Amino acid sequence: MERPPNLAAAIDAAAEALIGVLDSATSRHNVSVSPTQLRVLSLIMAHPHTNVNRLAELLDVVPSSASRLCDRLEAVGLLRRAADPRDRREVRLIPTTAAETLLRELTERRHQAVQAVLDRMPNRVQHELLLALLAFGQAASATVTQATADSTARTA
Repeated sequence: MERPPNLAAAIDAAAEALIGVLDSATSRHNVSVSPTQLRVLSLIMAHPHTNVNRLAELLDVVPSSASRLCDRLEAVGLLRRAADPRDRREVRLIPTTAAETLLRELTERRHQAVQAVLDRMPNRVQHELLLALLAFGQAASATVTQATADSTARTA
């Protein structure tokens, strides 16, 4: 099957539409933190035992910027710092219960918003979309894995 010439543009437009749906769900939640702060909390939740240096790597920022983000999250009660029990020189970043609740509620709202869009699509198209997204995710993972392997080989 031949690829339509505008497939990449269609995917880009769909991604923009999805971002709009997700942003709308987030903004209706009256979130008191910025999108960047939400990303920081999500990264910390996804990477337990994260410290400021690792967070800086994940965000691709300097450690001082990551630390300031953490300061603001700590000030509003969404993050706490704790000494690593195995190495007291290391400081772990730990989301508070309030942060976990916030992220859980936002995720639920976002899922509901996406489901509302999906409900307007025929079941057959939903199934085709699922298969396409799974294939896209696998191809993207393979691309990232290959790029990492190429980068490692060049620096070795």
